[in-house]
Amino acid sequence: MRALITGGCGFIGSYLAEALLARGDTVTIVDDLSTGRFENIAHLVGLPGLEYAIETITNEAVMDRLASQCDIIYHLAAAVGVELVVRDPVHVLETNVQGAEVIFRVGARYRKKVVPASTSEVYGKGTRVPFSENDDRTLGPTTRSRWSYACSKALDEFMALAYYRQKSLPVVITRFFNTVGPRQSGRYGMVIPRFVRQALADEPITIYGDGKQSRCFAYVGDVVRAVVALADSPSAVGQVYNIGSTEEVTIEQLARRVITLSGSKSKLTFIPYDQAYEEGFEDMLRRVPDISKVRAAIGWEPVVDLDGILTRVIASMRA
Repeated sequence: MRALITGGCGFIGSYLAEALLARGDTVTIVDDLSTGRFENIAHLVGLPGLEYAIETITNEAVMDRLASQCDIIYHLAAAVGVELVVRDPVHVLETNVQGAEVIFRVGARYRKKVVPASTSEVYGKGTRVPFSENDDRTLGPTTRSRWSYACSKALDEFMALAYYRQKSLPVVITRFFNTVGPRQSGRYGMVIPRFVRQALADEPITIYGDGKQSRCFAYVGDVVRAVVALADSPSAVGQVYNIGSTEEVTIEQLARRVITLSGSKSKLTFIPYDQAYEEGFEDMLRRVPDISKVRAAIGWEPVVDLDGILTRVIASMRA
């Protein structure tokens, strides 16, 4: 297969590139390095089958040429991270919406399968846990920029399914729940790399809010395995799949596990949301996926548990 990965210099994209190259696919990466890092793929440069272009996905002329030369497009390029969403909402909306529009348009032009990455953020403030793919969504007001990311990714999903139904574009939507692992940057508020960095320096671990909010963290290798299997499955076309772990942990519990596993002397510090992000900031209390659909489709289960993830991240940051 000839794969095009948008956002391939990003955290997840770089692992996907590794997996595809390892099985013999040729891979072309396009990334503007706004949030991705070239260092993530530096170890792949020079390998047979890898090409890359430092370019924005909103450049339709470039994307048209790259799409015409591939068999499948993995669309991972996006502006992500709560801090970035709050600080630069225009960039987030333009990148996520306009970029996706270009990808679906060139994909439809050449009838190439597109696998867009979505997010658990689309569930908003829903309280029906675990979240199933067809659950209703509850979002906060437009005056809270925190919800702009969720809306942009939901619009991407609507667009993908519209192209599938109206233009017969083969799409498979993957909805990620807190994907983590080595190489993930803490620049934009990603919690595990931030906690581990603070713990290894014996600095106070800063918890936003009261720490009672809970999440499920999935290892990037497990997530990539699901994405590739879904992309290979003809029956997955036109469907949306949750991909994530079901091992739930509160953010306070997460911080304490990082301290224990790293042998840190750090103490916990709690920072109000208004101080960490913006006045009136809203968060999701729980974010737990129902993964029965992806399990039935490809027999997928996450393998690496939370302690395994933290051990890998701690070792990587120490190195």
